[in-house]
Amino acid sequence: MELKDFYYDLPKELIAQHPSDVRDECRLMVLNKKTGEIEHKIFKDIINYLNPGDCLVLNDTRVMPARLIGEKEGTGGKIEFLLLKRLQGDMWETLVKPGKRAKVGTKFTFGDGILKAEVKKIGEDGNRVVEFYYNGIFEEILDKLGEMPLPPYITEKLNDKEKYQTVYSKNEGSAAAPTAGLHFTKELLEEIKEKGIKIVFLTLHVGLGTFRPVKVDKIEEHHMHSEYYILSKESADIINKTKENGGRVVSVGTTSTRTLETIGDENGKVKEKSGWTDIFIYPGYKYKIVDALITNFHLPESTLIMLVSALSNREIILNAYETAVKEKYRFFSFGDAMFIK
Repeated sequence: MELKDFYYDLPKELIAQHPSDVRDECRLMVLNKKTGEIEHKIFKDIINYLNPGDCLVLNDTRVMPARLIGEKEGTGGKIEFLLLKRLQGDMWETLVKPGKRAKVGTKFTFGDGILKAEVKKIGEDGNRVVEFYYNGIFEEILDKLGEMPLPPYITEKLNDKEKYQTVYSKNEGSAAAPTAGLHFTKELLEEIKEKGIKIVFLTLHVGLGTFRPVKVDKIEEHHMHSEYYILSKESADIINKTKENGGRVVSVGTTSTRTLETIGDENGKVKEKSGWTDIFIYPGYKYKIVDALITNFHLPESTLIMLVSALSNREIILNAYETAVKEKYRFFSFGDAMFIK
C-alpha cells in the first residue's frame, strides 16, 4: 500500500493545543466499523456503548518528565535532552537538540549542577547514549528539573503536568502519554465497572517512535520502533474469559491494541507476558484480540491511522476523518475521541 493512501487534509487550527477542561466532556465520534455509520456524542456517553460482559483494557503507563534543558560545560551553550529509555543503571538513550553540540565525551549540566551528563556513544539513528551523574534519587531530580515531553505539534506550555497523565497512570517509563486514556475520569470508570464491564490494565511504555513519520512510499517497508510491555496473569485471565463468554475486548488506545495483538495467539487467547514489541498493524492485518477501540484522531500518513484503518477499512476511516474535519473536532494528543465499534 502507498503512504499517500493515508493522507487527509487537516487545517492547523483543529490541532488541539490544550486538554479539555473536563476530561470526559470532550466530543466523541462513534463509528460503526462495518457500515461506516457515524454518531456525534460527548465522551461520557461511552458508557452507553459498553455492554455488561465487555472488557475495557487500559494502559497504566506514566509519562516521565523526560525533557531536560541544560547547558554544555565550558561554553554554556543551551542543550535539550529527551530521555527515550533507560538502558541500564544511569545510562539512557536520549534525543539531543542541537545534536552537533553532543559529541562523544561532551559533558552537560542541568539545574545549576545538581544533574550532570556525559555523551558515551552515538547510535546509527543519531540518538545519544548518555550517562547521568547526581547525588540522591534520579526520579526525584527528574521530577524537579524535567518538563513533560509534549509532541512537536503542541506549542502551548502545559501548566499542570498531571493533565498529560491518565487518572490511572501508575508505572513510570513513557516518553509520551497513551492519549486515548486522557478522557477517562475516576467517576466514569467507577460507573463503567458498576454496569458490569470488567476493567483490566496492561503496561506499554510509549516511545517517541510513535510520532516518527513514515518515510517510505510503500508502507510495508516501514520498520517500527520497539516498546516494552507487561501483561499480568490476572489481566490475561479476565480477557480470555471475556472472549469465551462472547463479550467484547474494548481496547483503549493504539498502545493497548499493539500489546494485545503482540501477545494474542491464533485462537484469540492471551497469556501473562512481558517483552518488546515492534508490531506494525496496517490494512490486511486480521485482529486476534481487539473487537472495538477507543482512540484519538491521528496524524495523516501515520502508523496510527494505518492501525485504526486495519480494524475497519481505509475508506470508512478516511471518510470519518473528513467528517471530523467538517464538524471541527479537535485532533491529536489533546483532541477529541473516536469509538470504533
